[in-house]
Amino acid sequence: MGSNIDDLDDVLLWGLACGGDGAAFAVLFRRHRDGVFFSALRTMQSQHEAEDVTAIVFLELWRLRARVRLVDRSIRPWLLVTANNVGRNQTRSRRRYGRLLQHLPPPEDEQDHATAILNEVSAGSARKSVRNAFLRLSVKDQQILALCVLEELPVTTVSMLLGLPLGSTKSRLFRAKKQLERLLAADGLTRAATDA
Repeated sequence: MGSNIDDLDDVLLWGLACGGDGAAFAVLFRRHRDGVFFSALRTMQSQHEAEDVTAIVFLELWRLRARVRLVDRSIRPWLLVTANNVGRNQTRSRRRYGRLLQHLPPPEDEQDHATAILNEVSAGSARKSVRNAFLRLSVKDQQILALCVLEELPVTTVSMLLGLPLGSTKSRLFRAKKQLERLLAADGLTRAATDA
C-alpha cells in the first residue's frame, strides 16, 4: 500500500485499521484529529481539556471499533458525536468534583517539618536514655514498673498477679520509681525529658 494509503477513503482505511493495520489508523487520526479538537475546543474551558477529549475520542474509536458505524462513507460524524458526549461527560465530572471540593474542610496548617524532626530526635535520645536506665534496674523493679507504669495495670491487679500484699506492691512500686529517677538524674535527664 505504501504512499497511496493517504488517498484511501475512510471506509477502506477503517476496514484496514480494524484488521490490525496501524498505518491505516494513523491516517484516520491525522485526517480527523483537528476537526475533533476544534469541536471539543468549542465546549471545553481550555486547550488542554480539548486535547484530552480528542485523545479519549480516538481511544474510544479503537475500543468500540466493533460498533462504530460510518455515515456517508466517513468516520467523521461518529467522531464528532463522540467528542460531544465525551466533552459533556468531562464537564459534568469537573462540576461534580468542584462541588465535592467545596464541601471538604479547608486544609489545616502544617507545622514546620524541621521542628518535628528535631523534637523526634530529641525524644528518641531521651527514650534511649530512659530505656538504658530501666535496664540497669533490678529484675523485680523492672517487673513492677512494666506492669504498673508501662502497661498501666491497677496496683491491685499487679498485687494479685505477683502474689504480694497490696501494701508491699505499692512500696515496691514507689522504690522502683525513685531508683529510676536517681539513675536518670545521674545521666543528666530531668523528669521533663522523660515525659517526651
